[in-house]
Amino acid sequence: MSHAAAAEASIVADDRDFTFTARDFDRVRQMIHAKAGIALSESKRDMVYSRLGRRLRALNLESFKDYLDQLEAHGSADEWQAFTNALTTNLTSFFREAHHFEILREFLVKKGRHTPVKIWCSAASTGEEPYSLAITACEAYDTLTPPVKILATDIDTNVLDTAAAGVYPEERIEKLSEAQKRRFFRRGSGANAGRVRVIDELRELITYKPLNLLDPRYPMKGPFDALFCRNVMIYFDKPTQRDILMKMAPLLSPDGLFFAGHSESFFHATDIVTSIGRTVYRRAAAKG
Repeated sequence: MSHAAAAEASIVADDRDFTFTARDFDRVRQMIHAKAGIALSESKRDMVYSRLGRRLRALNLESFKDYLDQLEAHGSADEWQAFTNALTTNLTSFFREAHHFEILREFLVKKGRHTPVKIWCSAASTGEEPYSLAITACEAYDTLTPPVKILATDIDTNVLDTAAAGVYPEERIEKLSEAQKRRFFRRGSGANAGRVRVIDELRELITYKPLNLLDPRYPMKGPFDALFCRNVMIYFDKPTQRDILMKMAPLLSPDGLFFAGHSESFFHATDIVTSIGRTVYRRAAAKG
């Protein structure tokens, strides 16, 4: 048996329901990179098997090869979306990386209550981040109707449905202050006991839309005063990061703030965005 054949055979475990070879894994990596820019590492084999295995069960298929062949040959838009949703990682919480929201609050206070503000949350996930933005705006202006509009996008349509509903297990808000819990959430009762719902005033500040950051053009119009793109770029390689930044930066206002995740840096893109500290950036000054 050749080394390559042995490597393929080693992935097909006896206790697995579906045939899953090294070649299948490589195809998945290539397909999700082309579709969504996600760069899956070698360590994600088991994750891929687990998540896409659900699609094979739903479609009554026996091997990953059959699934990937069907997807590439005549996969529907819905199945491509299901493929993408399955391989998208959604890890989020209310006020994650809290210092960013304090920076945003100070930025909004300086803007003043008579200046309309537009914010783009480019990886909305299940909604905790855009709702944290909305809460920050309400607190900055001390009103439930601040002059703020928030666009929240994500490639995963399933999580956008969750975000739009604004309903969460009560433990999701346990780290918020008691004042925030009382002001911005309503506790469920009866069949909904143990769950909370975001108040309507917050929901009305946010518009949810699906968006693939790899799309050649973005449909929204700037300028945005703040752009949150946190813990997203870590899934892309450096060329893809540059491509995305090249499309995002022009949508920022001249004094707009770009917020990145704590493990993200753009030393390879200083001609596009300039660090102002604490993983916050501005548009780089135009040359010439």
